Amino acid sequence: MNSQLIDQLWFKLGANGLPYQIPIHPNLVHLTLGLFIIGILFDIAGTLFPLEKPILRFLSLPVIRSGFFDVGWYNLLACTAITFFTVAAGFFEILLANPPTDVKSPWGLGAGSTMLLHGVGGILLLAAIVAMTVWRGLQRYRWRKDATRQVQWSYLLVGIVLMGILYVHGTLGAHLGGDFGIHNTAGNLLRQGKNPNVLLK
Repeated sequence: MNSQLIDQLWFKLGANGLPYQIPIHPNLVHLTLGLFIIGILFDIAGTLFPLEKPILRFLSLPVIRSGFFDVGWYNLLACTAITFFTVAAGFFEILLANPPTDVKSPWGLGAGSTMLLHGVGGILLLAAIVAMTVWRGLQRYRWRKDATRQVQWSYLLVGIVLMGILYVHGTLGAHLGGDFGIHNTAGNLLRQGKNPNVLLK
């Protein structure tokens, strides 16, 4: 963001370019990822339960099939709620970004292109996660409520594909922090010609 515009803000930006010490977006991203991955993996485990049952019985683990599906559903529901905050925090922090213009990511993209792809991708992924949650809810409460296998194979396949897209999208975000130093305290101080070892003690 333009330095003159930043000066007009009512809050003071720290060495990381944010009004708070630790960026919120990366932390919420990991919560989103974890909840989504756990949700899909537990639905897969519930679907493959007949194959796992002898192993679980051998390990003396008293598990019922519906328990896997419960974990899958509630994790996906929590993921959807958290992702709204993840995207909102990401857009707030990207508005305050002041990346270098002479650096390229390992994928050959500049900071502007990476931020644009990451921002638009974040909105599309939010929409996809909401759609997956609606789809999952319809399976749980309408279409397959009396079935022993609560999810469709197509749902699991889309979930696995979405995990791959989340990986690619997360790599773009890692480039923003790692290669462009966006909201990276030490990176920002080094760009300003200051010594982080002295200032961050």
